[in-house]
Amino acid sequence: MDEIVFFNPGDSIGNFHDHNEAVKTAQIYKQKQEADKKVLVVHGANSQSFDIFLADDAITHTNEAVSNHNTTEKPYRVSDKL
Repeated sequence: MDEIVFFNPGDSIGNFHDHNEAVKTAQIYKQKQEADKKVLVVHGANSQSFDIFLADDAITHTNEAVSNHNTTEKPYRVSDKL
Protein backbone atom coordinates (compact mmCIF):
# COMPACT_ATOMS: atom_id res chain seq x y z
CA MET A 1 0.00 0.00 0.00
CA ASP A 2 1.24 3.47 -0.86
CA GLU A 3 2.17 5.82 1.94
CA ILE A 4 0.55 9.22 1.38
CA VAL A 5 2.07 12.23 3.15
CA PHE A 6 1.44 15.95 2.97
CA PHE A 7 4.04 18.68 2.44
CA ASN A 8 4.07 22.36 1.74
CA PRO A 9 5.48 22.48 -1.83
CA GLY A 10 7.60 25.47 -0.84
CA ASP A 11 9.61 23.22 1.51
CA SER A 12 10.85 21.10 -1.41
CA ILE A 13 14.63 20.67 -1.64
CA GLY A 14 14.36 19.88 -5.34
CA ASN A 15 12.00 18.94 -8.16
CA PHE A 16 12.92 16.44 -10.88
CA HIS A 17 11.25 14.71 -13.82
CA ASP A 18 13.52 11.66 -13.53
CA HIS A 19 13.19 9.37 -10.50
CA ASN A 20 16.82 8.21 -10.59
CA GLU A 21 18.08 11.79 -10.70
CA ALA A 22 15.88 12.66 -7.70
CA VAL A 23 17.21 9.72 -5.68
CA LYS A 24 20.83 10.52 -6.59
CA THR A 25 20.38 14.18 -5.60
CA ALA A 26 18.69 13.16 -2.32
CA GLN A 27 21.61 10.86 -1.50
CA ILE A 28 24.12 13.63 -2.18
CA TYR A 29 22.10 16.11 -0.10
CA LYS A 30 21.87 13.68 2.81
CA GLN A 31 25.57 12.95 2.65
CA LYS A 32 26.63 16.60 2.55
CA GLN A 33 24.02 18.45 4.58
CA GLU A 34 21.70 16.50 6.82
CA ALA A 35 23.32 13.12 7.47
CA ASP A 36 21.28 12.55 10.64
CA LYS A 37 17.88 13.33 9.09
CA LYS A 38 15.70 11.23 6.80
CA VAL A 39 15.21 12.48 3.27
CA LEU A 40 12.16 11.43 1.24
CA VAL A 41 11.76 11.25 -2.52
CA VAL A 42 8.06 11.67 -3.22
CA HIS A 43 5.83 11.59 -6.28
CA GLY A 44 3.00 14.09 -6.55
CA ALA A 45 -0.47 12.54 -6.75
CA ASN A 46 -1.36 14.52 -9.90
CA SER A 47 2.12 15.24 -11.17
CA GLN A 48 4.74 13.72 -13.44
CA SER A 49 7.61 14.95 -11.27
CA PHE A 50 9.43 13.84 -8.14
CA ASP A 51 10.22 16.09 -5.17
CA ILE A 52 12.72 15.80 -2.34
CA PHE A 53 11.70 16.73 1.20
CA LEU A 54 13.09 16.29 4.69
CA ALA A 55 10.94 13.77 6.55
CA ASP A 56 10.63 16.27 9.42
CA ASP A 57 8.74 18.65 7.09
CA ALA A 58 5.83 16.22 6.66
CA ILE A 59 2.51 17.63 7.81
CA THR A 60 0.87 15.18 10.23
CA HIS A 61 -2.04 15.31 12.64
CA THR A 62 0.34 16.13 15.47
CA ASN A 63 1.83 19.20 13.80
CA GLU A 64 -1.05 20.37 11.58
CA ALA A 65 -2.27 22.83 14.21
CA VAL A 66 1.03 24.67 13.91
CA SER A 67 0.79 24.78 10.14
CA ASN A 68 -2.96 25.37 10.04
CA HIS A 69 -2.41 28.91 8.77
CA ASN A 70 -0.86 27.49 5.61
CA THR A 71 -3.34 25.86 3.23
CA THR A 72 -0.94 25.04 0.40
CA GLU A 73 -0.06 21.50 1.50
CA LYS A 74 -0.41 18.80 -1.15
CA PRO A 75 -0.61 15.00 -1.01
CA TYR A 76 2.48 13.08 -2.12
CA ARG A 77 3.22 9.36 -2.45
CA VAL A 78 6.50 8.28 -0.84
CA SER A 79 8.79 6.77 -3.44
CA ASP A 80 12.03 6.33 -1.45
CA LYS A 81 13.21 6.90 2.12
CA LEU A 82 16.89 7.71 2.52
